[in-house]
Amino acid sequence: MSETAAARSVLASYCTGMGIDIGFGGSAITPTAITFDQPRMYCPSLEGHRQHLRGDATKLPFICDGAFDYVYSSHLVEDFYYEELIGIITEWRRILVPRGGVLILNAPDQKRFLDHCEATGQSINANHKEIDFSFRHFVDRVLSVTGAWTLVYENPNVPPYSWHLVARKM
Repeated sequence: MSETAAARSVLASYCTGMGIDIGFGGSAITPTAITFDQPRMYCPSLEGHRQHLRGDATKLPFICDGAFDYVYSSHLVEDFYYEELIGIITEWRRILVPRGGVLILNAPDQKRFLDHCEATGQSINANHKEIDFSFRHFVDRVLSVTGAWTLVYENPNVPPYSWHLVARKM
């Protein structure tokens, strides 16, 4: 089961209106989400979802300001350093509607992820950049410096190792 499929029952309800699923990895958060991933297909479609757009998730100049009601991303933000994430989240904020656009994230807590890998024999993901990556550090080091947001929903401890964040653009 994909990380998005595991989170869908909780997070899909926040994905209303026109939205984009960045780094969708073959499993879209909703059937109507515009799906975006790397130029080379990350993996074959997991649930019959097509990839609509390909490119660099850090720079989206081909998307108009305020184009989307929501940006959803699952297990992508941990692949960047906190300093890089400030620019990325600022860019994703730009493409959200001016007031009320929603950022929805599903991401791993690095310590819990490593503990899970050790306990299950699963290999670690070498793409994870920050050794202390967590909900609290993301909010404190990234979200807090990318503009005014209201936290709509948060769960820093989604088993077995993830966290969820839903933030509304002010």
